[in-house]
Amino acid sequence: MGKIITFGEIMLRLAPEGYMRFVQADTYGATYGGGEANVAVSLAGYGLDAAYVTKLPKHEIGQAAVNSLRRFGVDTSKIVRGGDRVGIYFLEKGASCRASKVIYDRANSAIALAEPSDFNWDEIFEGVEWFHFTGITPALSASAAQLCEIAASTAKAKGITVSCDLNYRKNLWSKAQACETMGKLMQYVDVVIANEEDSSDVFGIKASNTDITSGHISHDGYIDVAKQLVERFKFKYVAITLRESLSANDNNWAAMLYDGTEARFSKKYPLHIVDRVGGGDSFGAGLIYGFMKKLDLQSTLEFAVAASALKHTIEGDFNMVSVDEVNKLAGGDASGRVQR
Repeated sequence: MGKIITFGEIMLRLAPEGYMRFVQADTYGATYGGGEANVAVSLAGYGLDAAYVTKLPKHEIGQAAVNSLRRFGVDTSKIVRGGDRVGIYFLEKGASCRASKVIYDRANSAIALAEPSDFNWDEIFEGVEWFHFTGITPALSASAAQLCEIAASTAKAKGITVSCDLNYRKNLWSKAQACETMGKLMQYVDVVIANEEDSSDVFGIKASNTDITSGHISHDGYIDVAKQLVERFKFKYVAITLRESLSANDNNWAAMLYDGTEARFSKKYPLHIVDRVGGGDSFGAGLIYGFMKKLDLQSTLEFAVAASALKHTIEGDFNMVSVDEVNKLAGGDASGRVQR
């Protein structure tokens, strides 16, 4: 089985304890995370050969970010060292009717200022079967968008499967900018992953009979979204997570996988959330695992949704669960009973 490469920005995450607000906090917990890094950690935890590519400073904070990946089995040998800073994001966890809040401090990070000459993609993609990136990375800077296009086009030319999570972030760029840049990148993508809002925010493709604020999700509406995405970009697969937000703490969680002909829906999980950051990344990693292991499409979808449901119970960005734990939940054991 070939290697999986993910490419993006890993950041220092600073968060007040528990549910304290930014203006209350006098201490912050420090961990690391970021979309593509989260995917790599999940895949390494499932026993797959996952490598993460980025650029990080040579100083101790950059090294701490590298170490955070190494401890979970991610191959960090392809990380380029240089630049001056590691991106930071501040997270205030929401509760009940109060939403979570993220503040970015990532301008001029090492990866945002990286140049094409920093990465030899022919060498990086040697022996690689799958390449994954998200819409966050090209949003960082014009040079980061150029890097994504070089990487994705090189992977495509080599016959490597390319996946992309649209991951629209309004604090990084406008919808118009996202549409223009991501539209160019989609020609290289085989598997696109989105949440219930991304297709609308990035490409203006909206699900009918759906109100995400009230939590009402229409299956027919999202089948139509997937069909339109396939018609426009010729994707092999479209995966969409379906989050029914009842409150900041309680959601219903499910997903859909469309193969150009048939739409499959997963079982729905009621979640009491510990930490929702990285939920979509853990879903993407579960999909990649299922495809790499050549599971049937329904089993691939159920594995991905169960994995991401478990992530919502774990503090931090990384989904630290085993294949056995995911399979147990996907198989119907959601009792939460003590395992002895």
